[in-house]
Amino acid sequence: MSRPAGNTRLKSARLAAGYNSQQALADAITKTAPKLGIRGLAVGVRQIRRWESATPPWPQPDVHRVLTHLLGQSMEDLGFTPPWGTESRPAGSTVRSTPRTPLTGARLASVPAQVGVTRQPVTVGKDFEAVTRSHRHLYWSVAPAVLHPAVLEHARLGCALLPETANPARQTLAGALAESYLLAGRIEFFDLRQPEQSSETLLRALQAAGEADDPLLGSAILAHMAFAPGWADDRETAIERMMAARTYARRGEASAELWAWLDAVEAECETRCGDPRAALRLIHHAEDVLSSGSEHPTPDWLDWFSRVRLSAFKGNTQLKAGHLPQARQTLQEVLEDLPPESDKQRTVVLGDLAAVEAADSHPEAACQYAVQALDQLAITWYATGMERIREVRRTLAPWQNEQCVRDLDDRLYDWGTTVSALQR
Repeated sequence: MSRPAGNTRLKSARLAAGYNSQQALADAITKTAPKLGIRGLAVGVRQIRRWESATPPWPQPDVHRVLTHLLGQSMEDLGFTPPWGTESRPAGSTVRSTPRTPLTGARLASVPAQVGVTRQPVTVGKDFEAVTRSHRHLYWSVAPAVLHPAVLEHARLGCALLPETANPARQTLAGALAESYLLAGRIEFFDLRQPEQSSETLLRALQAAGEADDPLLGSAILAHMAFAPGWADDRETAIERMMAARTYARRGEASAELWAWLDAVEAECETRCGDPRAALRLIHHAEDVLSSGSEHPTPDWLDWFSRVRLSAFKGNTQLKAGHLPQARQTLQEVLEDLPPESDKQRTVVLGDLAAVEAADSHPEAACQYAVQALDQLAITWYATGMERIREVRRTLAPWQNEQCVRDLDDRLYDWGTTVSALQR
């Protein structure tokens, strides 16, 4: 029985570029990545072997850039199939010479120029958008593991409909598709703690936003793409992505809320990268921006940010800066002001209050807040909230034998919480 030929396109391109072995290409990728501003990327022979197999997996976004740079061909021409599918382009169709998105190596299916390929009614954009809007509202109450597959399937439907839809419905559809992928990426990063998968999903969101020519949505997506390097202490990449996010925001009519949120995201990245002073300056600027207001309306999809959410950012930054009395006051006010539907944010704030008390050598108060957070997690799971509690527990090590800490451990490692955490 003959074996599958494998991905001969990639192998041929590798040999044509002068990389006579899989090891040579792996070494070239690892060596070239820093020159393209990509840090921490290392590829081995095993990965090259998988790419040259009969069913090559779709590589991560940073690998796209390096591979296309080294081999001079698109990912599809190298034998890879995008997860969102491809669309054959009839002869005579037009192709944009310049992509709308700033990333190389992957694209959504292009719409053929012939009018005859349009098969969807003019209402398809609004119909698809209505489901996207419902998913946005459901995010605040539905378990992430339940909602996430539905959002992804809806996005796949959007990818299938896009090549069959003409403007103006196509632009509406592409914008809603971008929002669906953004929501999926948010769930993957914040709720399920899958940062690598989130990066791939957000890349698709950015591509869809480019198809919709929506710079504000592009700005929001790029800012979300800054979280992963920010949380990984890669300040250079995080700030570069925030610069891109601000550039996109300037292209549209950004509201005060969007500008303030961009400050808050960059502040969190600075905090995670060890510069809480810079973060506090950004938060103070965001407060001034919100106080000044703007003539431009806030997009409907920007439902994850408000003045009280900014205060939550501020309390966490004050905590990391060692300003414990100020952090305690800020976070207590946030806890009082959070609306009822903000259960996920409430878990994070309770975790930060627990961290304040632990840092101030008040283990009993810290444990009380931590238990309240666990009670909330039992109702609405949020991986970011659970991480806050685990961080607090590590800081309580000096009081390991105190009864309050033992009681917290009993609650933290009960059957339900342990199984839930490991499942996710």
